Amino acid sequence: MMPMAAFRPRAEVRPPWGRALVTGGAGFLGSPLCARLLDSGVEVDCLDNLSIGRAEKVAHLAGRHGFRFLEGDIRDPGRVDALTGPYDLVLHLAGPGSPAAWPDRPVANLDTGGLGTRTALAVAARDGARFLLASSPPLLPTGPPLDALPAEHAITAGPAGPHSARAEAVRFCEALVTAHVGAHGTNAGIVRLFAGYGPGMRTDDGGTPAAFIQQALAGRPVTVAGDGSRTYPLCYVDDMVDGVLLVAAGRSVRPVDLGGDEEPTAVEIARRVIDVSGSDSPLVFADGTDDRPVEPRPVTGFAREIFGWLPSVTWQDGLERTVASLRERPGPVQAAATGRAGEWWA
Repeated sequence: MMPMAAFRPRAEVRPPWGRALVTGGAGFLGSPLCARLLDSGVEVDCLDNLSIGRAEKVAHLAGRHGFRFLEGDIRDPGRVDALTGPYDLVLHLAGPGSPAAWPDRPVANLDTGGLGTRTALAVAARDGARFLLASSPPLLPTGPPLDALPAEHAITAGPAGPHSARAEAVRFCEALVTAHVGAHGTNAGIVRLFAGYGPGMRTDDGGTPAAFIQQALAGRPVTVAGDGSRTYPLCYVDDMVDGVLLVAAGRSVRPVDLGGDEEPTAVEIARRVIDVSGSDSPLVFADGTDDRPVEPRPVTGFAREIFGWLPSVTWQDGLERTVASLRERPGPVQAAATGRAGEWWA
């Protein structure tokens, strides 16, 4: 295995890995991570079952030296033998990345959190690779005052709740990784990803700012839930990729939050989307309150002080880039499109 060393992902330096496995690599974050690793000279195996990701998101990488796409499910215990490696880095991104998918995929959430994470950890342990879990922030109950809710009020156990499967899957993933570190000395870490957005994001999941962009580009009313005062720590995809790779290059076990340091309100985001899209869509406030679960604010001091990570794209510029990119594609970006199946590589 190659020694771990300081690594700045956008710098012209050789990263400390020779070959990486990216599970969920055909997703919104997985695809640019695969591309960034390839750009820095790392060979990449991209594993995805295409339930959330799309083969077309990595099709442009098929001609790149060292890239291999594997269509398969990380939840399959036999996947360990199929992923021959050897790997220096395992980035475990597999799992639903959309709030809209959580209530409808409870079994998949739990299986991906349990079986999938076990399989990915087994691959890393076999090869002595650095393992990094891409996790999610805890959910907070709704109701004012949202800003005053401490993290210990996160939604926890309770089998009947609509988001309980997702919440428990996240908790189990992180507990499993931490247990492996303590019991086996596994070189593993955790990143919690807050409100990522950018080119290539899904626009059919009802999230923010995805729904606003889809509505504005279609010329429909841009609808804000409640009074539009909820804030979002938006983090542009390039900054998120930087953060993931910086944490991957370290040896931290402690979960590291990655999220935007600016927190625009929903109504500010909606107005910016209308402006940069040049849309005639009216801004409409829906009746009632915004009763979706709330994410706590990211605490990014650790990422800044230990890893030197600092978001560089403002939310205004990021939305402009995102809208410009999505305007070039006809129709909404949706989850399911299998494209090429099986295995292909350069």
